Amino acid sequence: MKDLKYSRQREAILDNLKSRVDHPTADMLFQSLRKDDPKISLGTVYRNLGLLAELGRINKISAQNGIERYDYNTNEHYHFSCKACSKLIDLPADIAKDLDSKAMHEDIGVVENHSLIFYGYCKECYQKMLYIDSKKAV
Repeated sequence: MKDLKYSRQREAILDNLKSRVDHPTADMLFQSLRKDDPKISLGTVYRNLGLLAELGRINKISAQNGIERYDYNTNEHYHFSCKACSKLIDLPADIAKDLDSKAMHEDIGVVENHSLIFYGYCKECYQKMLYIDSKKAV
């Protein structure tokens, strides 16, 4: 991994991302960072997120509707994406244990890694849907 010249803005982006579990978009990070640094630009946030993802320091996740989210956790794990509220939740890697080796097939080639996102409704949104359905039944 190549060495990066120190950047105060990049360090602030990493610190902000490290403190979150909500897998923010670039705009969400930008809005949060502006509270401490009103002069930071959205372009700076995008450039640094791209560089950090390219270097493997963070993960870029293409979630539903093509929206890119960012994750400080680069350990192997999966995600659950709520179709109602767009919440992105971490899931442990052992759900799909040995998936790379199971996907190996001589006609495909060599699998180096993968990403996996489950789609559905989070607990809160699912309970709201059940509540609305129960009201319609009355």
